Amino acid sequence: MLGDVLLITEKHQIAGEAILEYILANRKEKMMIAISGESGSGKTELAHVVAKGLRKHGIMAKPLHIDNYYRIHPLKRTEWRQSHGIENVVGPDEYDWETLRRNIKEFKAGKPSTGPCVDLVTEQIDQLTTDYSGIDMLIIDGLYAIKTENVDVRIFIELTYHETKKAQAVRGKEPQNEYRMKVLETEHRQVQALKSSADIFIGMDYTFRLAR
Repeated sequence: MLGDVLLITEKHQIAGEAILEYILANRKEKMMIAISGESGSGKTELAHVVAKGLRKHGIMAKPLHIDNYYRIHPLKRTEWRQSHGIENVVGPDEYDWETLRRNIKEFKAGKPSTGPCVDLVTEQIDQLTTDYSGIDMLIIDGLYAIKTENVDVRIFIELTYHETKKAQAVRGKEPQNEYRMKVLETEHRQVQALKSSADIFIGMDYTFRLAR
């Protein structure tokens, strides 16, 4: 997302190193890594750190933020959610999975690929073209990223929106009001339901552990 604010700290670097070690030990051709977690938990920061770390090993990894794939335009989303009932519509079905699958297919084929990219300043949806011919890995991050089909490594950040309110306020994507709290609570239930499908957990203190 254009204009996104990254808050990379030492904890992201430490967790990123552990993830990097795991990826290098289990590397596959055209590998896909997915990172899920609640709002403000550090998904984008972790994706950035891992991608930069892979670059040092000569591996080109492209972060792909699925918040770009909302079906409803950013300027219309609040009204749409409220009119349809937040508890009824907030969740994975808000995303354009068909376009995401097409972009992933183009990544696998090493072809140029055009997909949505939200500009957080103008709140417009641009179209961004990426040449995947030189990209070795895809790092997909987002609330429901680990639902993505055929992902090789699924990472789940265990922080909930209760612990990340400060990060959400600093990043300033959406105002912290009653509407936003209802959205976060609904997202919380949806994201936590994905936890059992994770291969790797990043704990409350950002420690790394494998699923059993």
